[in-house]
Amino acid sequence: MKMYLKLVAVLFLLITVVTSEDISFIYNGFKSAQLYLDGIAELTSNGLLKLTNDTKQQKGHAFYQNPIVFKNNTNGTVFSFSTSFVFAIRSEYPTLSGHGIVFVVSPTIGLPNSLPSQYLGLFNETNNGNSSNHVFGVEIDTILSSEFYDINDNHVGIDINDLKSEKSAPAGYYDIADFKNLSLISGNPIQVWVEYDGIKKQIDVTLAPINFNKPEKPLLSLTKDLSPILNNSMYVGFSSSTGSVLTSHYVLGWSFKVNGKSQELVISELPNLPRLSDKQVSKVITIGLPLISISFVLLVTLAIVHFIKRKKKFSELLEDWEQDYGPHRFKYKDLYFATKGFGENELLGSGGFGRVYKGVMPISKIEVAVKRVSHESRQGMKEFVAEIVSIGRLCHRNLVPLLGYCRRRGELLLVYDYMPNGSLDKYLYNKPRVTLNWSQRFKIIKGVASGLFYLHEEWEQVVIHRDIKASNVLLDSELNGRLGDFGLARLYDHGNDPQTTHVVGTLGYLAPEHTRTGKATKSSDVFAFGAFLLEVTCGRRPIELVRESESVILVDWVFDFWKKGKIIEAKDQNLGNDYILEEVELVLELGLLCSHSEPLARPRMRQIVQYLEKEVSLPDLSLLTLSSNGLTFGHHENFQDFPMSYPSSMDTPFSHNSSVCESLLSGGR
Repeated sequence: MKMYLKLVAVLFLLITVVTSEDISFIYNGFKSAQLYLDGIAELTSNGLLKLTNDTKQQKGHAFYQNPIVFKNNTNGTVFSFSTSFVFAIRSEYPTLSGHGIVFVVSPTIGLPNSLPSQYLGLFNETNNGNSSNHVFGVEIDTILSSEFYDINDNHVGIDINDLKSEKSAPAGYYDIADFKNLSLISGNPIQVWVEYDGIKKQIDVTLAPINFNKPEKPLLSLTKDLSPILNNSMYVGFSSSTGSVLTSHYVLGWSFKVNGKSQELVISELPNLPRLSDKQVSKVITIGLPLISISFVLLVTLAIVHFIKRKKKFSELLEDWEQDYGPHRFKYKDLYFATKGFGENELLGSGGFGRVYKGVMPISKIEVAVKRVSHESRQGMKEFVAEIVSIGRLCHRNLVPLLGYCRRRGELLLVYDYMPNGSLDKYLYNKPRVTLNWSQRFKIIKGVASGLFYLHEEWEQVVIHRDIKASNVLLDSELNGRLGDFGLARLYDHGNDPQTTHVVGTLGYLAPEHTRTGKATKSSDVFAFGAFLLEVTCGRRPIELVRESESVILVDWVFDFWKKGKIIEAKDQNLGNDYILEEVELVLELGLLCSHSEPLARPRMRQIVQYLEKEVSLPDLSLLTLSSNGLTFGHHENFQDFPMSYPSSMDTPFSHNSSVCESLLSGGR
């Protein structure tokens, strides 16, 4: 009897596994579906799966409630599988959306601890990119998230453990050989097919309008073995999220199958989407038509007068050459209303090159920072704007995106992404209300170094920033450092020399050769970065006035501590004891090395990143000394042998003390 029961149990287990391996389901609408829902996901009365509703910063998940066996127990490979579904995205605005939808295969039912907005309810800032996620997804995304290197704001991507897609393409489909674009936020239903060939290890993703047969050529194809990614037992479903724009995400039907082709959805049986608009003719219009006709002439007259005044108020010059920059040019009127007329209450800060205002764009509700500057470049306006537009194509997580520009009556307005935590200098000086700990500062330093390395060596052209300092490093919502203010930046091709120009920048950060030649280079940027390193670590400005005719030069001050073997004492006292000694010493010594008077002795940004990531050891600084030219590598072991004064002919306007570095900095620091 016992043997019989054991045999029955084994047979039942085998039947269960086989059934799991060949699982198939189809939902032509979700009226009778038994799905696991969380977040704001819900099933409507007519059978729509509504992942999100008109709510900001929310997420919704819907999963098939039973686990599915994806792997062959014999060899551990993932079975072939396929799915198809029909979705629609409805936004409050015709040209904007609140993020997209992901078809997801997950080891858990639901996605705990995930975030909305750009994280699509899939991951969070901590686990994004972790190989331990074991998540496969196909994202249908309507927002360009630069931190994930999205190609545009209307794309499809294959995601593996990471929102940086393994492969992506603009949304569309192939009608025979012709590629046709699809707008993901059109509000119209679109069908998707996702197929994995377990033999070829190939993933195919195909899109088409709902009444269009499946195209023969897929939109995306990726050769990738999913066996290391997927566990034996997984859950399948959908994830979606909203951001700042009110958006609803719908799934109308869904078919799935392991080991075979999923069943075709019956389009005629799918539930109807809500109507895009429901306009009704008001009886008031009919009854009041005579009165409206009489008033119409008066209203038109007033409108014309108002229009003429308004057009004059917001008039701006648009030349022929700017037609190519249409998407990057903002209307002055939009920026005026976004900043409430550039009101004082919206002022974020001001400096020698202009004032910066917070704004909320009238239609999209996107938060921006608008900088008003007077264009005084020796370049022509056409060349200057061309460089601004080129810089607008930069894409790096540690750079503040430059969205575009506007010019009006000799004034230039630069539009950036708004950074909610403001500029870094507010956390360093004047007894800040919030003091950054060492971990936060070191993260910011490494981030800015990574961004500057991208500008110097990784982008298609060399970008010289020319104004690196704490006040131009902005902090996003997670206190990540983002280098901003590209109003002074210059570009040139790799392998060419930058052209000589007039000296621009900020006193205290200018390299000595820059003040002599007027030529800004990658090396002069490194010099400014050295001042920035000391500034952030010491909590002091590069030049501080201590008395009416006396200043303290930060690099001198730090060098004096280094010379005594006590460089750690130069750190910001606000750090207390919560810091890593080796990291603080590394940053301070690297700041001195970057402040070398000879450009060729300074490290490149590639090396600086390697030093900060501790991939390469910092060179021996034992020969670093002061001379009449500033910080150099001397040949004497006793630094006291070197003179600590400079000729009167090189006096600076700041003081007459014994700092040799002032001769170095007389034109800049």
